[in-house]
Order: sequence, then C-alpha cells, then structure tokens
Amino acid sequence: MYISGFVIPVPEANKAAYEDVAVRFWEIAKDYGALSQIEGWEADVPDGKQTDFRRAVNLQPGEKVVFSWMTWPDKATADESHEKMFADERMKSFGSEMPFDGKRMIIGGFEALVVRTADPSVAL
Repeated sequence: MYISGFVIPVPEANKAAYEDVAVRFWEIAKDYGALSQIEGWEADVPDGKQTDFRRAVNLQPGEKVVFSWMTWPDKATADESHEKMFADERMKSFGSEMPFDGKRMIIGGFEALVVRTADPSVAL
C-alpha cells in the first residue's frame, strides 16, 4: 500500500467548498486506482513547543488545518495516475479558483509501514 497525503490551511468560511472539491476529486481518483480517501477537518490541533501543524502551513486567523490522505495499491499506481487525473476532463469543472492556498500545502508520499484496523469491514 502507498499513501499520498497533505496538510493544508483552509479558511473556515470555505469548509463546504473544500468538502465539495474533495468529494468531486475522489470520483476522479478512484477511477485511476485510489483505494480510499480521508479528509480530516481540524478539531483538536494543539500548539507544539517546537513545531506543529499550524506553523507548518503558516496558519492565519480564520483558517483551519486539513489533514488528508489517499491510499493506493502501490507507488507505481499513484505515480501513473497523477498526470491522468489532472488531464481528466472532469478536472475542468473545478475552475482555477480553489477554496485554499495551495502554496502553503505540504505534500508527501509514503510506503505503508503498519496498517491495522479494529473493524475488518473498514477498507483502508
């Protein structure tokens, strides 16, 4: 399993717009091999002593942290899908304005090290 994830600041007023983008993007990603998507909206993000999510994305007043990840069968599938997803005709419906500041997004890809679930019906 491969995980592509990001942390991003989103204005609180754009929560519904962000959710709409995430839901519509999932429809594209799953068609190119994504296995699951999780979008986490800040609920309890404490300040750290040296670093934290807020400082990592230069969070501004009125913004919330989003922690998101998508799982893939493997890195090759994730890599191969990237250009295809952004070339997909459905991406045009997003327009040029996103409900967040992409310049402050932190992005990364990870090989799964430990994957566990208490509920075997939960697809990871």
